[in-house]
Amino acid sequence: MSITTTAPPVATVASAATVTPAATVDGPATAGGPATAGGPATAGGPATAGGQVAAGGQVAARLPGDVDNRATYLSFGLAYLLGHGSAAVSKGDTPLLDLPGWLPMALLGAGLAVGTVQATAAAMRAQRAATEPDDVLSGQLLGAAWITAFVALFLAITGLASALDMPDVQTLLWPTGSGFVVGLLYIAEGAQRRNLLHYALGTWLALTSTAALLLGAPGFYWVLTLAGGGAYAIAAVLEHRRLGSRAGQARNPRTPEQGLR
Repeated sequence: MSITTTAPPVATVASAATVTPAATVDGPATAGGPATAGGPATAGGPATAGGQVAAGGQVAARLPGDVDNRATYLSFGLAYLLGHGSAAVSKGDTPLLDLPGWLPMALLGAGLAVGTVQATAAAMRAQRAATEPDDVLSGQLLGAAWITAFVALFLAITGLASALDMPDVQTLLWPTGSGFVVGLLYIAEGAQRRNLLHYALGTWLALTSTAALLLGAPGFYWVLTLAGGGAYAIAAVLEHRRLGSRAGQARNPRTPEQGLR
């Protein structure tokens, strides 16, 4: 007689807790798990190094080279309003004021010198604020470009006036040449700093400064005064609002713990 034995059935636990998988390297973070290295942060979790900030997380860091350009805008704006403005009211067949011929160029030159110093200082501040080696090098080159550009403009205008034996041509080339050079430098800085306001201002200055050559005196100087000086005034106001908005975000950052609440 054979005895058949039956093994007791293994009891299954239906209510066993599942184990949350650990986050993989370079992979997305699991629900409730930590953010992965190099991956995006989860909703309410901390931002990863080099990643974007998640919804409800911390405020994004300042862009590399984001600096205050208000002093530069005001310096160049005053140069346009005083230098070109004095030329506009004293040039032409029926001048509004009788001013010395050297005064408009002196006011313009003084304003451009101060503005160039302010712009170079802004480029140096952008360099110090940068963290990536490429951004540091770009800041150094942009700062040196201001000096190089105006030295080259001086040599070109002085040499052209001497070669043509027309000293008066400097009163025409300096206003339009300086606006064109400043505009191109602003375009380069705006692209490097990702500053749309700076880029748009440079585009406007480059176009209006060269288009003004189509007009004779005093219309040429009125265009530079109103279009150039007015653009700088508007840019200074918009720059103030832009910096105020970014400062408000920086003063009220949300921590990862706040994001989980």
